[in-house]
Amino acid sequence: MDNYEKNYISKRPDNLCMMCGRCCRVSTTSITYEELKRLKDSGEQGAIDFLSIFEPYESIEAARKVEPDVVDNIINGLKEDGNYVEGDMTFYRCKYLSDDNLCTRYNDRLTLCKHFPASPWAIVPPGCGYEGWLFLKREEAKQKIRKVKEDLLELELLKSKNNPPDVMLKIEAVEKKMLHSIEIYKKHGAENW
Repeated sequence: MDNYEKNYISKRPDNLCMMCGRCCRVSTTSITYEELKRLKDSGEQGAIDFLSIFEPYESIEAARKVEPDVVDNIINGLKEDGNYVEGDMTFYRCKYLSDDNLCTRYNDRLTLCKHFPASPWAIVPPGCGYEGWLFLKREEAKQKIRKVKEDLLELELLKSKNNPPDVMLKIEAVEKKMLHSIEIYKKHGAENW
C-alpha cells in the first residue's frame, strides 16, 4: 500500500456502507484470475487474502444473473478508463456473506474488507453509500493533478532562463517529483486531466 492509499484510507468515512452486500456478492480485481493464483502461489499476501474470501463465478453471465447492475457498472467503468478486456475479466463472490447480507466473519474480516473501497477509483455498486464521496475524491485528485500540470508549465519557463547549474538541478528534481505524481494517476487517465 503506497502513501496515497494510506492517506486515502485514513480519511475515508466508515459510516457510508449501507450493508446491502452487493459489493460482496459481485466483485472483481484489476488483474486476471490466473495472475491472482500465481501471486497466491508465490506467497503474495494480498492475493492469498483475496482468494481466501472470494471464489470466482463461472462466467460474466453467471455474475450478471446475481447482480446485473453491479456487473454492468464495473464493465462500463473499466471501458470508460480503457481498461476492459473481456477475456481477462473474472467476477467473484464472497464465501462469507449470509443471506441477510451480513458477513459471517465480520469481527475477524481481513484488511481488504475493512478498507473497501480502498481507492477513489474503486467501482462500487450503483446507489452505494460511498458513490458520492468517491466521486468527490476523484475530482479532488484530478484538480490536484491539473494544478501540478500548471506548475510544470511554470517550471518550463524557469528552465528556459539562463540558470546556474545548481538551480537547474533543483528545478529538474522538482520537475521529476511532479511528473511522478502524475504518473501515479496515469492508469486512471491523468494524461487527459
